[in-house]
Amino acid sequence: MIRCLYLGHWPYERKQEAVLRTGVLVGWIFLLAIGARVIDASVSVFLTKPGPYDRRYGAFSESERQEMLELTREMFTFAYDSYMRHAFPADELNPLACCGRGPDRERRDNININDVLGDYSLSLIDSLSTLAVMGNRSEFRRAVELVLDNVSFNKDSTVQVFEANIRLLGALLSAHLLIKDPAKPFGDLRPAGYSNELLTLARDLANRLLPAFDGTPTGLPFPRVNLLTGVPRNCSTETCTAGAGSLLLEFGVLTRLTGDFVFESVARRAMEALWLRRNKDTGLLGNVIDVRSGRWLGTMSGVGAGLDSFFEYLLKSYILFGEHDHFRMFNESYSTIKRYMRKGRPHCNAGSGEHPLYVNVNMASGRTSTLWIDALQAAFSGVQVLMGDVEEAICSHALYHAIWRKFDALPERFNWHSMNADVHFYPLRPELAESTYLLYRATKNPFYLHVGREILVSLNSYSRAQCGYATIHDVHDKSLEDRMESFFLSETCKYLYLLFDNDNPLNQRFSSYVFTTEGHVFPIVKEFRTPVDETVSRSDREPQLPPEVGALAADGELPLTTSGNKLTLVNASGPGCLRVNQERMFLLPLKHEYLAQVSTSLGLDLQNSAEDLL
Repeated sequence: MIRCLYLGHWPYERKQEAVLRTGVLVGWIFLLAIGARVIDASVSVFLTKPGPYDRRYGAFSESERQEMLELTREMFTFAYDSYMRHAFPADELNPLACCGRGPDRERRDNININDVLGDYSLSLIDSLSTLAVMGNRSEFRRAVELVLDNVSFNKDSTVQVFEANIRLLGALLSAHLLIKDPAKPFGDLRPAGYSNELLTLARDLANRLLPAFDGTPTGLPFPRVNLLTGVPRNCSTETCTAGAGSLLLEFGVLTRLTGDFVFESVARRAMEALWLRRNKDTGLLGNVIDVRSGRWLGTMSGVGAGLDSFFEYLLKSYILFGEHDHFRMFNESYSTIKRYMRKGRPHCNAGSGEHPLYVNVNMASGRTSTLWIDALQAAFSGVQVLMGDVEEAICSHALYHAIWRKFDALPERFNWHSMNADVHFYPLRPELAESTYLLYRATKNPFYLHVGREILVSLNSYSRAQCGYATIHDVHDKSLEDRMESFFLSETCKYLYLLFDNDNPLNQRFSSYVFTTEGHVFPIVKEFRTPVDETVSRSDREPQLPPEVGALAADGELPLTTSGNKLTLVNASGPGCLRVNQERMFLLPLKHEYLAQVSTSLGLDLQNSAEDLL
């Protein structure tokens, strides 16, 4: 899972707004001068002839936006209330049976359940930041009190370190920071008598995760830990790259709030240990590694499951903490990804050839290793937005949107050769909603509001159950499984809500926050961007910023890259970076002919799919 908002003040955004105002004014003067009738809103001021997709996606009214905002609020409220009524204090809701679900105590090896569930009211904790973002202050305060009164991590539960970190630790820290925020962007969230109890609970959990780092000469953590006794005697030594390398945001924030550097130290060491083991020829990482030997057990490299949030946290470590080393690592990774994994025409919105696609490759040779892509890869478009490659994000997002239109869901794996699902279930994942939200914040193009509406309609048409929202067992026949994972509450609902809520404090101050890979909100503050322990600071190796960008970069406002000993804007002179071509700002983000291409390649009928909303 991959998730964040850091757009900063986009260098092109103000230019876009200025050109938009000027273009609209010129357009109206032109129309008045020639006595023309008011033309369709999807037609650009350059009089580009619209196609069916332009007419479908080219405008989104204020009343439609408000309707979708309320529909999203109702979706979350129904799911959350159903959990509280039928499942709390259990970890999850079974939405078909209307009952709670906890860890599988009879089958300890049932890691599909036990990696996540540990008898600690997971869904309640994971929902805290969404309650705040939606402005439900009274329920947020009540939920915090329920957590403090009912939750203990002193449990005989063996859980996955990664899942406990992103779903529990991140949620507790986010809720604590929102309560303590002196600006109170969401109003007064402080429960009566609150005295940092969520931070205390978070630290207790993190201390119970620390044994995972003991006894591994590589610095990589064991994948699982028993919250009561430590690492199980027979614990597997196999871990995925994302699982071991996506701990730094939560552990780093905990270090900065408590002053205890051990948390950040172990997370940083794990991330950098993975980086040092990248292939010396290609620069690629594998997806599974042995924590004792450091030997790669899985040699597939990609941007989806097993690796996704590793790249995400390299970038966000720079955004939140100002870690220039990690930003250099991200830039190098992104270059190798583009070199070996990207297939199709060279440019997103120009030229000929197949629609661009990021494939899985062998880490040693760089050759394509599978014919499938997975649902988690849909979040990579969001990472591309955050680092400034907006045009490329537009293209990669378009493929997953087309897959959604084909199935009214995202199958867990999609075969890009046969153009069908390889693994058929959809557990209400948030990745497409997340990327859609970030692309809308970057472009303000109504196309992405339409995508959000399509996601909402599909969820309510096929996943809504008697007591919540259920996993789709098979995207072909829309049969359901009796499970509602907590990330539906923490991410899917949150990103869709923010997509339609222009006035939300997060959208009004979108350069001031970063989302974790579970969708929890951390503020970007000066205190977090100062090394806790100067003895481990690498500031003596950090190049000097050019004067013209130094101030903005110091606040995390600009994406930078390294050239020799000089930091410069990422791909500032390259095509499509940090801006969207001005001649297309009134049309679809992906040109009509290319949107038609990716749609027809998946067997979607262009006219039928375009006319249903005309």
